[in-house]
Amino acid sequence: MADWEIKKTLGQCAGTGREFEIEEEYFAALVDTDEGLQRTDFSMDYWNEHKPQVYCFWKTKIPNPELKKKVFVDDEMLMTFFDRLAEETDPEKLNFRFVLTLVLMRKRKLKYDGCRNEGSDEIWTLKVTGQDRTADVLNPHLTEDQIESLSAQMGQILQTDFEE
Repeated sequence: MADWEIKKTLGQCAGTGREFEIEEEYFAALVDTDEGLQRTDFSMDYWNEHKPQVYCFWKTKIPNPELKKKVFVDDEMLMTFFDRLAEETDPEKLNFRFVLTLVLMRKRKLKYDGCRNEGSDEIWTLKVTGQDRTADVLNPHLTEDQIESLSAQMGQILQTDFEE
């Protein structure tokens, strides 16, 4: 399994190179490159003018280091990202979606309903809380260390703590 090497924000706009000010809002995005998903940040002005092609994005802001850290990602955004990854076949994205599934189960947004085998693959079926639908997720049989590593990297990417 390849490790996710998505960095934290550099604190500057990828389009202009301008550094963000404390509490400035900007768009954080995951961009699909030949090397995999990479985090890229864009100022509001650059984003609105150039509309960069991205895989997934969210609006956030540079935190004030003197204030308590706030969570910038809500459950709806996590579910949107989960749904967006549904058709992916890349192993890294499948692993990422599985760990996101575990996070959403802990947040009670997804509920395990059962599993089935398709050849050598184990597919979990999950009920989406508050909706009349289910979702299928491939269990890639990650080790605890792999899950921990991916969870930490997801938290860095999304600037949140999944320990709530």
